[in-house]
Amino acid sequence: MPVLQGAEPYHHDGGGPVGVLLCHGFTGTPQSLGGWASHLAGAGLTVSVPLLPGHGTTWQDMARTTWRDWYGALEEALAELTGRCSEVFVMGLSLGGCMALRLARHHPEVRGVVVVNPSLYPDNPFLRVAGVLKYVVRSVGAVADDIKKEGVHELAYARVPVAAAASLPELWALARRDLPYLTQPVLCFRSPDDHVVGPRSMEVLRAHVGSELTERVCADSYHVATLDNDADTIFAESLGFVQRLATADAPSQGPEGG
Repeated sequence: MPVLQGAEPYHHDGGGPVGVLLCHGFTGTPQSLGGWASHLAGAGLTVSVPLLPGHGTTWQDMARTTWRDWYGALEEALAELTGRCSEVFVMGLSLGGCMALRLARHHPEVRGVVVVNPSLYPDNPFLRVAGVLKYVVRSVGAVADDIKKEGVHELAYARVPVAAAASLPELWALARRDLPYLTQPVLCFRSPDDHVVGPRSMEVLRAHVGSELTERVCADSYHVATLDNDADTIFAESLGFVQRLATADAPSQGPEGG
């Protein structure tokens, strides 16, 4: 299946000991993380942004996949990154943030986690009935381009495949169960005005995460904050997070020389 232009996976070999795996969200593509990936790569880090199975092609293609396919692809990418780097970090947007947290729980080699508006709870009533609805309706309209910044667009499906969405409650339940056992520090960026992920996800994260949690508010952004007005803050603070935690010789300069 041909990949949509702009939805391609991203890989950069920084040549050093520190690597970062970035995870895009449900129905999204690496395009939503492009600026973030470039910023980290520009600082000398090795960066991997895989395109999850069923994404970046057609929603009909995605309808044949579930969270296990997406998570499995991230585990493969993490294994490949770990084979090249002595220290790895995982970061993610929305559902990618949920999967990043689960990866850290099950892969102690991960040094730290950065999440942006992570999805951990079915706030949308549709998601609670998707398991039944999938037998009646193949797709529903998506909440796309939840971005405050004018003229910026997210490359994502305009339709949500119901069969794929029906697999999400299982992932959320497993991720919530994992949270108390997380040992790595977590940096979380959240948007108060988020029209995709409701406040319950942050409440769950705060209440149950077992490791150190640092919160940052993206006051001038909506859900896709990595493409919004607070993107530069996310990029800079996530890089600083890596540089503080990496015990190897992580680059200390930003992409513009600091």
